[in-house]
Amino acid sequence: MKVLLIGSGGREHALAWKLAQSPLLTTLYAAPGNPGIGECTTLVALDTDDHAAVVSFCRDNGVTFVVVGPEAPLVAGIADALRAADIAVFGPSAAAAQLEGSKGFTKDLCAEFNIPTGAYQRFTDAAAARAYVQEQGAPIVIKADGLAAGKGVTVAMTLDEALVAVDDCFDGAFGAAGAEVVVEAFLDGEEASFFCLCDGVNALALASAQDHKRVGDGDTGPNTGGMGAYSPAPVMTDAMTQRTMDEIILPTISGMAQRGHPFVGVLFAGLMITARGPELIEYNTRFGDPETQVLMMRLNGDLLPLLYAAATGTLDSVKANWSDDVALTVVMASKGYPATFDRNTAIAHLPDTGTDAKIFHAGTALKDGTLVATGGRVLNVTARGATVSEAKDKAYALLDQVKWENGFARRDIGWRAINR
Repeated sequence: MKVLLIGSGGREHALAWKLAQSPLLTTLYAAPGNPGIGECTTLVALDTDDHAAVVSFCRDNGVTFVVVGPEAPLVAGIADALRAADIAVFGPSAAAAQLEGSKGFTKDLCAEFNIPTGAYQRFTDAAAARAYVQEQGAPIVIKADGLAAGKGVTVAMTLDEALVAVDDCFDGAFGAAGAEVVVEAFLDGEEASFFCLCDGVNALALASAQDHKRVGDGDTGPNTGGMGAYSPAPVMTDAMTQRTMDEIILPTISGMAQRGHPFVGVLFAGLMITARGPELIEYNTRFGDPETQVLMMRLNGDLLPLLYAAATGTLDSVKANWSDDVALTVVMASKGYPATFDRNTAIAHLPDTGTDAKIFHAGTALKDGTLVATGGRVLNVTARGATVSEAKDKAYALLDQVKWENGFARRDIGWRAINR
């Protein structure tokens, strides 16, 4: 099978690394990719925003299956263009991708189909949003409705912080994503990420993880796209996983089908495990980053048939097998992230890794033969061990061998599980 992977981040490197191990694969292309992805795929210069060009590339090169990594191409309808050309694609239609593309859409779906989530209101007017926030008080959650690269959410612990977040959205801090604002009740509990494959009708539970959003040790500082993760999440017991499937995932799949937008791809549910049980914080319609890195380290066997089954309506014929080991990843970011940071700083050395560890590339490029950091989140140093502590020790031992003067990392990834 010839496969095209779309994307260029750490998530896509992890997917490429796992897909490349498949005996079903003849050629794996990636667009645009990065230097790490280039180690296990054939990189192609392809404008993935040009859907006609993607379709033409697939036809010209005999590609029969496309895996879409990031959310933006999905929301823009790339899966629709590929399906119209009879090319199998892993990823939802633009209509179904609204589950990530519009937080208000998802909250309305939850209300219609009785899916547990925080109480909310939607606003297109700053004054009305501010009045509602003042009426509700803090803590409260302010979200830009659209895609904001993981940065459009403020968990405001004070009224002033909430009002500033409302103003930021309507003043254009998140571009068009902030033209509408969703204000939600604050949920108290423990967060977890849960992943499930869907083929429009059937669902296959994958695994859980916990992300570390804050930039600093002890969960301090501003939110980021994620500074590290581990899998599995101890809070997601078998009983909690079953409740999540029964109360959140399956009603979502049924509701989307009833609305005429059957969901195909991966549902990434951001959960809050409260005293009442699992409640949905938000959906993503693609694999998480950096959660994918730890999921792929734990997945036993072949990823390709799982994704292909989801894309072709045959998910009930496959199953996923997981290692009992824990996987943990630490994000190395450019100093200054998530605010301003220098680009194109040299990464002098990356150590070799064994079978239980891998350094996934995120924001990297080659400039005149030198590996450089081009983004905020740059490397994902990932390891597997029998316990969280063992996986953490392996990951940090590997991280300490990286030579990159402009890089930094949190030193406490996995702390919550270790404290248990």
